Amino acid sequence: MAAYEPKNPGYRAAAIAMFDGQPAMHTLGIVIVRLAPGEAELAMLHSPALTQQNGFVHAGIITAGLDNACGVAAFTLMPREADILTVEFKTTLLAPARGERFVFKAEVVKPGRTLTFCEARAFAEHEGKVTLIATMTGTLMAMLPRVAASQAPAPIPA
Repeated sequence: MAAYEPKNPGYRAAAIAMFDGQPAMHTLGIVIVRLAPGEAELAMLHSPALTQQNGFVHAGIITAGLDNACGVAAFTLMPREADILTVEFKTTLLAPARGERFVFKAEVVKPGRTLTFCEARAFAEHEGKVTLIATMTGTLMAMLPRVAASQAPAPIPA
């Protein structure tokens, strides 16, 4: 992975604050494990409340963890004034989500001024083994403040 330089020197605190502002992550029990410029690792413990009819953690929950890992990784490279929004993702489920703990690792592949492309992987830790259970590619958008009409430069006459 390429070494990226964050645009916001306070990227760690900003990424943690953005993550902590998401009630959904608290509900799912997902926490930040590691942060670096362009990288994020999240984790959650198994909960029967998050399973589907066969006892596996629901694919939607795994997808939420992957999406958020991508979002946090992308956010670490965005300017201080930016917010973030997912605009697209694709998830591939590779194995049933069976385990005691789940880890979501994401990294930025291509940062951009507006759009950032990421890849992520979800792992299940079960009976001492780690299994890759899903992958994701995602595109995240930097939402930058808009300039008010009164502050915008005057149009150039034709």
